[in-house]
Amino acid sequence: MKSCTVNALKGTLKCGATTLFALQVLAGGSPSAYAQTSTPATTTPIKHVIVIIGENRTFDHVYGTYTPKDGETISNLLSKGIVKANGKPGPNYSLSAQFSALDTTTSGGVYEINPQSKSIYSTLPPALAGGPEAPTVAGPAPFTTLKVGKLADQGLAKGYDPFLITGATGIAGGQIDTRIADATSLREGVYQLSGPNMPYDAYTASPVHRFFQMWQQTDCSIDLATKDNPSGCQNDLFPWVEVSVGTGSNGAPQPSTFNDMTTGEGSASMGFYNMAKGDAPYLKELADTYTLSDNFHQSVMGGTGANHIMFGFGDAIFYTNTNGVAVAPPTNQIENPNPQASTNDFYDQDGYGGGSYVNCGDISQPGVPAVTNYLQSLKRPVNPNCVKGDYYLVNNYNPGYTGDGQLYSALSPFTIPPTSQKSIGDDLVAHKVPFKYFGEDWDLYVTDPTESNTFDEYCNICNPFQYQTQFMGTQAARETYVGDTTELYADIDTGNLPPVSIVKPSGFNDGHPASSKLDLFEGFTKKIVDQVKANPALWDNTVIFITEDEGGGYYDSGYIQPVDFFGDGTRIPLLVVSKYSKGGHVSHEYGDHVSIEKFIEKNWSLPPISARSRDNLPNPVQKESNPYVPTNSPAIGDLTDDFKFPSSN
Repeated sequence: MKSCTVNALKGTLKCGATTLFALQVLAGGSPSAYAQTSTPATTTPIKHVIVIIGENRTFDHVYGTYTPKDGETISNLLSKGIVKANGKPGPNYSLSAQFSALDTTTSGGVYEINPQSKSIYSTLPPALAGGPEAPTVAGPAPFTTLKVGKLADQGLAKGYDPFLITGATGIAGGQIDTRIADATSLREGVYQLSGPNMPYDAYTASPVHRFFQMWQQTDCSIDLATKDNPSGCQNDLFPWVEVSVGTGSNGAPQPSTFNDMTTGEGSASMGFYNMAKGDAPYLKELADTYTLSDNFHQSVMGGTGANHIMFGFGDAIFYTNTNGVAVAPPTNQIENPNPQASTNDFYDQDGYGGGSYVNCGDISQPGVPAVTNYLQSLKRPVNPNCVKGDYYLVNNYNPGYTGDGQLYSALSPFTIPPTSQKSIGDDLVAHKVPFKYFGEDWDLYVTDPTESNTFDEYCNICNPFQYQTQFMGTQAARETYVGDTTELYADIDTGNLPPVSIVKPSGFNDGHPASSKLDLFEGFTKKIVDQVKANPALWDNTVIFITEDEGGGYYDSGYIQPVDFFGDGTRIPLLVVSKYSKGGHVSHEYGDHVSIEKFIEKNWSLPPISARSRDNLPNPVQKESNPYVPTNSPAIGDLTDDFKFPSSN
């Protein structure tokens, strides 16, 4: 067996019992009992939902200088005067100012999400490089030749293949990124990534995006709350968290030579692309043509795995034994963000190999008081929604199953046991609404569970149904509910697309900083949009939601609404592409990933997933005087504001 290795870019682990809601119980038979024999009734003209989920970009990072059509308003870096259209600092640049802080004692401190001792940066920590230094023969991208690139990646629209061989940094990872203007003398706030020496088509560093780190980055306190910002989140500790702890070290002591370059990130979090100067052209085209949300959020503080889980379950999932009973995980897998003795914010236990579970129902657990006390202090107190004794997964661990139905625990100890907790998939099955998860490279992954093949960039932690026994426990279920994007393309062409399709690009095309590029995600998205539009019958009743799993640790200036212990987090882009969303509208309705579930549930008349899932939250009430803040918090929308439907279906 190959030894386990950590993908330091994505936070995933690659390594060389029947439960309550088995499909047979739900269906009264085999999964084939759910074959679509008629079109399920809908409450809108939408008969097909396609959800495309990219990786790790905040709203301001992509749309910070976007200007909508006349009559539409937007909240971004440009509209707030933080930057000018040319990317230079604007009159209100100080709104993006970042601070260093202290969270330390000689004997070991206590984790704070709002450290009291703060000092504004006169100069940010240096901008550091990340991503491939030079092209490789056989992956990951960029490739040495276009022939190899096309062999590895067939998921791009016409004209995007050349980006598979471009963008290498030419700089060792973690070193000063000399492509960025003033990389060692950056001002205290945001800076434009692209420039004369840094093309839009270039690999860049990836900021930290883990659970307790992001709570600190957003720096929330009731003492800082205002009428316009009732959560009191300041979003002003992004680089400090990057350089003080980064992704942690799995409980190892802080290196004796620790400095602002040790974590390999510097101030990567403050970079943004300039759409006003031509960056992200296809994402701009979609916003100009359809609907863009500027008030949509990652649903969990932190990274990929936890956010895909919240998208699928409307809830976090927790550690269990082989009988499905909640128990404590191994000690080294429990988060402890308290700073080590004589360090400034260097956590006791956090890192890719450990530290991913939190017993947030127990106020005595490390890190829990800081978040829970803050939630309870709000003018409208927020229920943490944590069961004492349940250790919830808040970062990235392998799912319970490999692609061929083996238990992943046989390959890696850093695996959450299989769960029988209900997901949106269970409700779709129970109400006979066919669905499928399409993961790029799935077919290869099924034969290569350790992902030893360099062309295998399937994302195992991104598939919420791969954590569930009811969708992974039998071959019939796996074949019915999970497939490759090659199958998606065939279904679009033939008009046999299921009512609900969830689509995840591979690590080549997901746009993840350092391991992918935003232009490759544009190419992946464009291929699907163009293909749907080329089938008039399908385009007539389809919506394509295009979003990100999370902000990747990048700065964003938008409002954050706490809805429970797990989030929300920073804003991320959401595009709504449909014949019913044309016109270049910018929606301000507050939402997060679970809003997509709410739309699906409303469209097909489904109940909430469970009594505690987030889809039970009401739709937000937002006033014209402050259109971004729900007055009935916590609340998330169902995205109906993003459409212009006829008066009757």
